[in-house]
Amino acid sequence: MDLLDGPIRPYAWGSHTAIARIQGRSAPSEGPEAELWLGAHPDSPSVVRGKGPLDGAIQADPAGVLGPAVVERFGARLPFLMKLLAAAQPLSLQAHPDPVQAEQGYAAEEAAGVARDAPGRNYKDRYHKPEILVAVEEFDALCGFRDPVVSADVLAALGVPALKSTVDALGQPDPGTALRDAVSGLMRLPDEDRAALVDAVVAAARSSGGAPLAVELADRYPGDIGVVVALLLNRVRLAPGQAVWMPAGNLHAYLYGTGVEVMAASDNVLRGGLTPKHVDVPELLRVLRFEVLADPVVPPEPAGPGLVTWPVPAAEFSVYRAEPDGRTVELPGSGPRILLCVAGEVRADDGVSTVTLNGGQAAFAPAGRSARVSGTGAVFQPTTR
Repeated sequence: MDLLDGPIRPYAWGSHTAIARIQGRSAPSEGPEAELWLGAHPDSPSVVRGKGPLDGAIQADPAGVLGPAVVERFGARLPFLMKLLAAAQPLSLQAHPDPVQAEQGYAAEEAAGVARDAPGRNYKDRYHKPEILVAVEEFDALCGFRDPVVSADVLAALGVPALKSTVDALGQPDPGTALRDAVSGLMRLPDEDRAALVDAVVAAARSSGGAPLAVELADRYPGDIGVVVALLLNRVRLAPGQAVWMPAGNLHAYLYGTGVEVMAASDNVLRGGLTPKHVDVPELLRVLRFEVLADPVVPPEPAGPGLVTWPVPAAEFSVYRAEPDGRTVELPGSGPRILLCVAGEVRADDGVSTVTLNGGQAAFAPAGRSARVSGTGAVFQPTTR
């Protein structure tokens, strides 16, 4: 088992304190620190301390690092990516494609000659990106569509005449049709009508005290139609240990908080608003699943003494959290794994070597090894089954 150093992405929405605090550095940091990336994604590969970039080690010996079964199923690539995410401001309203959509979108942009680093490119790779976020500290997010009848009542109560067509659409008997027509109608509004509608909604929300989320988002993204679309989603406040699962086509946005995010190793994001980045409404509408998500919260399930997991239907990864509390905890799995300590101090042993991890430190173990942790901290582990 080797120590693993990951780069920190300095996106503008990142916290100046959360990652620094977990890593035991002085805070506030000089700039925003949004995501600590741990994995072998080519955009920001981690470095195996003393040995070089993890993606290079995989290319040099795919079967030895990943195991033959992982290589056969996913190719010579680590199929998951782990992030320690710290949001001090809301992220974009977004969704991710399914495998077929990702393959088609990537092939189309390649054929069109769109540069992979072009700001307007949607598909950076050919892979899907299901993901789970587990709260490390309290976390506030928008996740999935709520019952359109509830959303219709919220919007109608604002008394904004320009919302009538949206309220009428949400009142249709079939929830999928209601959501599709309402979201499409809002996102396809002419540019000159969008800002006026958002301003009217925010003014009504301020005066009535209803829909405070609209006021909150508009303060950062004035005139953005995502302010209104966000009112159709579930607002979820996670306690530490609770999670949200984002399958393909799930419209979501992170608002505030610190969490561990594990996903299939992809950077494909379709954005619909609340961002200065590229927004592609037709492509977003193509990948969205217009389904009601009644209960987006995934609670942890016991997986053994000092061990919990969050079952998700992802072939690329499973996620565990160990809190040894003085005992030795065996972590499941025989594939490649990353361990991230988020609190305290733990010793991690894979049967070949032992490392000590403090808050914010990570380690990598190749396939075919066991993993045990001891000490008095908390460790997250994604691995490929």
